Amino acid sequence: MRRTHILHIILCMDDSELGNRTKAFALRVIRLVEALPRTRAADVIGGQLLRCGTSVGANYRAACRPKSSADFIAKMSIVEEECDESAYWMELPVEAGIMKASRMSSLMSEADEILAMVVASIRTARARRHK
Repeated sequence: MRRTHILHIILCMDDSELGNRTKAFALRVIRLVEALPRTRAADVIGGQLLRCGTSVGANYRAACRPKSSADFIAKMSIVEEECDESAYWMELPVEAGIMKASRMSSLMSEADEILAMVVASIRTARARRHK
């Protein structure tokens, strides 16, 4: 097994906190979507949020089994995109007056924290790859 491959497996194993947090994030997104009112707009927003919010953890899990350093970075970049998109879809119900900001703020903060950790992991992987 190549050193870079082992490195990414170690990053994921050492960072099981991130795996647990992305799964908990998905579960919280599910509960939030279920709490949205049954309107046409909320259904569309909820569907989009459900897709990207649950894919954060699924794609992180896939990133923990990379075929190469480049594969790890590519998969983590997908996690970054899905997490950022989740934040966008969480902003819309608040700004549209569908849901109160207080109901969404904790989950939005979690998305920001997960996003920061993912970006840091990508930067670390890129830096180590170019050594």
